[in-house]
Amino acid sequence: MIDFWTGALALTIFLYVVLDGFDLGVGMLLALAPEAKVRRGMLAAIAPIWDGNETWLVLSASILFGIFPLAYATLLSAFYLPLFFMLQGLILRGVSFEFREKSLHHTRFWDGCIILGSTVASFVQGMTVGALVEGLPIVDGRYVGGAFGWYSPFALLCGLGLCLGYVLLGAGWLTCKTGKDAQDLAFHLLPRLLLCVLGFLLIVFIVALSLSLSVMDRWLERPILMIFPIIGAVACFGMLAAVRKRIERIPFICGLIIFAAAFGTLAVSFYPYIIPFSVTLIDAASPRSSQSFLFWGAGLVVLPITLLYTLVVYFTFKGKVVDDESSY
Repeated sequence: MIDFWTGALALTIFLYVVLDGFDLGVGMLLALAPEAKVRRGMLAAIAPIWDGNETWLVLSASILFGIFPLAYATLLSAFYLPLFFMLQGLILRGVSFEFREKSLHHTRFWDGCIILGSTVASFVQGMTVGALVEGLPIVDGRYVGGAFGWYSPFALLCGLGLCLGYVLLGAGWLTCKTGKDAQDLAFHLLPRLLLCVLGFLLIVFIVALSLSLSVMDRWLERPILMIFPIIGAVACFGMLAAVRKRIERIPFICGLIIFAAAFGTLAVSFYPYIIPFSVTLIDAASPRSSQSFLFWGAGLVVLPITLLYTLVVYFTFKGKVVDDESSY
């Protein structure tokens, strides 16, 4: 049962990161769009799906709350302030998205709010991952770091890096879903964004070595982890080749592979810890009776229905945005 819920948690987190990641990236890319027509096309490309993508965040939190309550309580204690700002960013983005559609004279203001909300949410998520990689101050399974125990330059660096990653993913989405103007912008930005992401990964690796982080020991203990960077490197070359030949769908697929490689690296590096390197999955788990009870509802009903709903929505809106008010 614990293996099932571990897999379910990994699946929901990964789906949230890549699905909400690309629409957060599109939101941040609005800052680089020169014309109202281009911005309208970019937003139309995520209009049918952005709110459904956030469902995976709710499912991830629900699994933590019901199946891994110790991890839920510890993480909430550690990241209460950052998560508050992340939720405010997501709310601001959602409200601005709806208000922009109704606004006649203030679309630039709401575009700015979408950019701000998307940036704040993305930055906090990356900063949270950085703080977990560096390690939280935990004693006997309890967080003892206070309101700012998560803060460090390394965590801030990771926040910036995830923003770049989401923007890269968002640009890949635009290449396969938008018309000429927005697509041209995305193809133009992709090589520069990829270079920035690779530069960030190099800097993070050097900083991690200088800080002697525990996660680096895992790399020495498990050389098999090198397979993930190799997969990511192949995807980077594939993205560059697709951009050069202007193949529409490949950049987004390569972006997904890059994120999958990064996610796999972290997941295998952390296992069997749910809070590295302090709380294991078994230590954080609720009683087996609770896991079994939730399995028959959330595991066999809610999770499959959400997956099916997501597939149906993406299949229904599989086409490209057209350059008029009807969007699709």
